[in-house]
Amino acid sequence: MKKAQYPYQILLYYMYVHIDNPTLFKKEHMELCKELNLTGRIIVAHEGLNGTVCGLTQDTEQYVKVITSDPRFSNMHIKRSEGIVDAFPKMGIKVRDEIVTASLEENDIDPNQITGIKLSPDELKQWFEQKKDFVIIDMRNTYEHKLGRFKNSIEPRTKTFKELPQKMEELSKNKGKTVVTVCTGGVRCEKASGYLMTNGFEEVYQLDGGIVTYMEKYPGQDFEGSLFVFDKRQTMHFDEPSQHKVIGICEHCNSPTEKMRNCIDVTCNKKFIGCDTCMESDSTRHCPHCVGVVHLA
Repeated sequence: MKKAQYPYQILLYYMYVHIDNPTLFKKEHMELCKELNLTGRIIVAHEGLNGTVCGLTQDTEQYVKVITSDPRFSNMHIKRSEGIVDAFPKMGIKVRDEIVTASLEENDIDPNQITGIKLSPDELKQWFEQKKDFVIIDMRNTYEHKLGRFKNSIEPRTKTFKELPQKMEELSKNKGKTVVTVCTGGVRCEKASGYLMTNGFEEVYQLDGGIVTYMEKYPGQDFEGSLFVFDKRQTMHFDEPSQHKVIGICEHCNSPTEKMRNCIDVTCNKKFIGCDTCMESDSTRHCPHCVGVVHLA
């Protein structure tokens, strides 16, 4: 068990493993989370578990102890990072059809049956140093890629994971290459890499533990900018502040920033990058699309 280093801790994890009764699991799991005063978001499905929770470090470590005592989750890779007191507003657990919404054409993809070869951060680092001929495909959403990314990575320009099938014609140009899929913690790549394989890609790898694991081990190396996370922190980076490079650009004035916003038009709510200065104006609190098409119309 990793030694506690900070008052609050965030856990990021997933496991593709059969859960007979997700509704009952949700009920029992919510009781555990409430007992430990945790907040966060958890998705439960017949195909497995996907979650991120925050709490006092001693409480999150107790959570790890309890959940990994279950044989189904004994080998689950749990990522730890420094948390904040209000990272999440509450504890929410939802039962869904999938632990990451994919809705792919071949929506029966089971990562326990077909998935890319797991590539450790150490192995990927060696590939970078050896200048191996390979292509990184970033399976995150476009707005995440804008804030931080591996150098020279390919971004399919998807607003949601469900759009991946629409991008296959363009991605198919890389079929004959060695491909590494990356995402925040790894859960998307389990299915995305398998999806590429069902579409004719032959040499497909996935970054084991996701970008967050690589950044933790090799801070400030090969990955530019910051990693977008789905809690109040918004971003993570492990390099020294004096060496950190901001690559996010305000979508209104083009100034460097890492602030992610939601369009204040409730019918839109699209995420976009916006600096503090632009957010002082009502018009620029809308996403660029709504400024030009809706708000000023």
